Amino acid sequence: MVRRTEPPADGVPSLVDALCASFVTELGVSGASISVVSFRGTQSAVSSSDATAARAEAIQFAMGEGPHWEVLSTREPAICPDIDAEGETRWPFFIEQARALGIRACFAFPMLMGSALVGVADLYSTTPRAINDDFVDRAWHLAGRAASPSVQRAMHSAAHHASEESRRAPALRREVHQATGMILAQLGISATAAFARLQGHAFVSGRPIEEIARAVVLGQLSFVDMPDA
Repeated sequence: MVRRTEPPADGVPSLVDALCASFVTELGVSGASISVVSFRGTQSAVSSSDATAARAEAIQFAMGEGPHWEVLSTREPAICPDIDAEGETRWPFFIEQARALGIRACFAFPMLMGSALVGVADLYSTTPRAINDDFVDRAWHLAGRAASPSVQRAMHSAAHHASEESRRAPALRREVHQATGMILAQLGISATAAFARLQGHAFVSGRPIEEIARAVVLGQLSFVDMPDA
């Protein structure tokens, strides 16, 4: 059964949520999420079909590993029809978490606007899933249709901080980006290194990266006195 994505606060169905749901209905996967990435490398999750899709995307964001990151690196689809057959050799940390969520196959497709990579569509299945060229072609098409509306949604949310965000797409991740900037200032390191410190602390402590970021933003956690700082 396909779960409906939640409409925005004004009750008007969101085009992005409808496009996200279309991955599920047209490809027969169990769930999907859509995220965008800026030229500075910041990422924003803008829609997901269900809680599992949202969690899988958040895990990849926190770990810096998985099909999502493979797409960002290669600009090509990342295909894993059976995570038990091949996933561990590609994304060992992500696969462990994916299994716990009941995921057995995962795929990710780049979202392009012209030649620019603007985001990633992450898909999952609760059973191993053999795919063919038709599946790949349709997924490419859907990812292309979703690119521009997804970027527009992310820009609108960034410009309207008071707007209500979907419970299934909480990661317009302002606090993560704010915390990265604060760590950068605390340690005098690059943004990439600051985000890596944030990821590492989340991984070692076993806490969601959003929770660690919130503690940094609220002044409850400083990286200045940490042993690896």
